[in-house]
Amino acid sequence: MTSAAVVCTELLLRNFRNFEELRLELPPAGAAIIGDNGSGKTNLVEAVYYLEIFRSFRGAPDEQLVRFGEDVFFIRGRFRDATGRETEVAAAYEPRTRTKRVTLDGNEPARLSDALGLLGAVVFSPSDVQIVAGGPGERRRFLDIVLSLNVPGYVTALQRYRHVLRQRNAMLRAEVSGAVLEAFDEGLVQAGARLVVDRARWVAEHASRFSELFREIGDDGSATLRYHSDAAHAGAATEAEAATALRERLARVAPRERERGVTLAGPHRDDLGLIMAAGEHGVDLRQYGSGGQQRTGAIALRLVEADTILAARGRRPLVLLDDVFAELDPGRSRRIIRLFREGGHGQVALTAPKDTDVELGPRAGAPWSGPAAAGLPRPETGVAEVARWRIAHGRIGA
Repeated sequence: MTSAAVVCTELLLRNFRNFEELRLELPPAGAAIIGDNGSGKTNLVEAVYYLEIFRSFRGAPDEQLVRFGEDVFFIRGRFRDATGRETEVAAAYEPRTRTKRVTLDGNEPARLSDALGLLGAVVFSPSDVQIVAGGPGERRRFLDIVLSLNVPGYVTALQRYRHVLRQRNAMLRAEVSGAVLEAFDEGLVQAGARLVVDRARWVAEHASRFSELFREIGDDGSATLRYHSDAAHAGAATEAEAATALRERLARVAPRERERGVTLAGPHRDDLGLIMAAGEHGVDLRQYGSGGQQRTGAIALRLVEADTILAARGRRPLVLLDDVFAELDPGRSRRIIRLFREGGHGQVALTAPKDTDVELGPRAGAPWSGPAAAGLPRPETGVAEVARWRIAHGRIGA
């Protein structure tokens, strides 16, 4: 894979999580950061990915990201593309005023959504298993993030849908007349239809790739993706078809909505099905898959996300691997490394609690090398010249 990649050349953190101040110059191919649990490894990955979505991938509110006793956190990343063009992305949050400030090359974008997804990053984490094993909300969140970052117009439709949904639910709780409620229906239908079609299209386009990856990573079965829509079947090809189905569904559930005071139809109730081959129709991976199969499904989804970034932006993603191999058996780990090597990837930041977890990658042929962090000695090298840094108590050393 020869597609270009954007690389993070420098990362600066101030008062973010357990980091008082940290400045790193990252190698073009990436780095491995080794340390005990609680040392700050995941916090470092979280900081990098914050500059992609401007919120914590772990679901923490912004005020919890500020170092204890401090007033504001600040993150700045500098990135360079294949042409040598450099971009600076920065974010700060002040809990006292609940103010978040994002800048691109020193200028604030007109809308926060204009700054989303500039890195083209994908993060792999042990908590990803909840995308498979958790409730439908986890899978909707996965879809919404992937599509918001890679499908033009999706995030605008999502924001509009959520706004109308909140208003409509408020009207239902207030027990307004049917005529007043209907004034919100069309906005819900139009925005919702866009979400349904984009989600269904993404699932249809990537179901076979997910199946392929599931088989290659695991050695115990096969699985595929299905989009379960509350408003329209996954084959709804146009927004007009999805809108018609959603209107009909809203009409059918109207009496129950008035009883319960909540909107009962729409893409906020949909699900991404991960279906294992079994019998005539298959079974839900969430309910019937083993722990290993569920982790395989979660990693396959992240690899499909990386494929989506490459297809949408024409460049390989920045890959963030947070203690991923610690949760996997050696066979799955080796197969994942092989997929990275064969499929191509961009810059890699890998965290691990032990040296042996890092060495697994190079033995499979995926070396990382490069200059040391700013002000630090050259990183020690291991098998196949893996660049390694040690982390403890929010400080990094070689």
